[in-house]
Amino acid sequence: MTRPLIGISGRRWAATVLGDRVPTAMKHVTFDLHFSDYPKSVAAAGGVPIELTRDADVEEVVGHLDGLIISGGADVEPARYGAEPEENLGTTEPERDEWELALLAAARRREVPVLAICRGFQLVNVHFGGTLNQHVDLAEGVGHPAWNTPGDEVAHKVDVVPGTMASSIYPTTVGVNSLHHQTVDRIGDGLIVSATAPDGVIEGLETNDGQLLALQWHPELMAKPDPSFVWLVTSAEAFLASRTAN
Repeated sequence: MTRPLIGISGRRWAATVLGDRVPTAMKHVTFDLHFSDYPKSVAAAGGVPIELTRDADVEEVVGHLDGLIISGGADVEPARYGAEPEENLGTTEPERDEWELALLAAARRREVPVLAICRGFQLVNVHFGGTLNQHVDLAEGVGHPAWNTPGDEVAHKVDVVPGTMASSIYPTTVGVNSLHHQTVDRIGDGLIVSATAPDGVIEGLETNDGQLLALQWHPELMAKPDPSFVWLVTSAEAFLASRTAN
């Protein structure tokens, strides 16, 4: 049986961030960065991971995929949700915003299953017309935030909403890590809240068509394969089978 292809978005940085490790002749170039836990998680769940580049037509790229991961990273540009930058806004990457929003739109049009993580979770909310809190002093009492805790350790618990797609993937309460300083503010049109933290922070969103799962935490850093990646690969297998049948 052919295994499903899962595309993974990533960052693009100037080579100068590597400092003296880059020769002078190459300081003008850029490089694409993909943290390896994403493809490792896809492979552990039975999929074939594909690290995507933005140097190709988005529609053509998505046309080859059976599943898509929108990965973590920098803050979303506030202009994307009609806001002005605030003092505690982190680094933004507008070109990445544009690329990933296009990937997401193409995947939704083609009904390709999508798993969105951390920044990806926030980008999904923006795509559906929602807004973000640009910086929140999250409650220490529930493990928010946990930048000094290893990403493979539980920082706090989230409660999964009964009856959601997430509740068919995860138990009622899930131990998660915490690597974010922004949160969802106004929820995007058509999105369903599927998980929350004890302090009220929204940690999970999904769509009622069962094709999109967005998580605020980083499941790729937890034990592999995390149930979210199993869901993505299983959904991608079904998509591949239906596409092959047609």
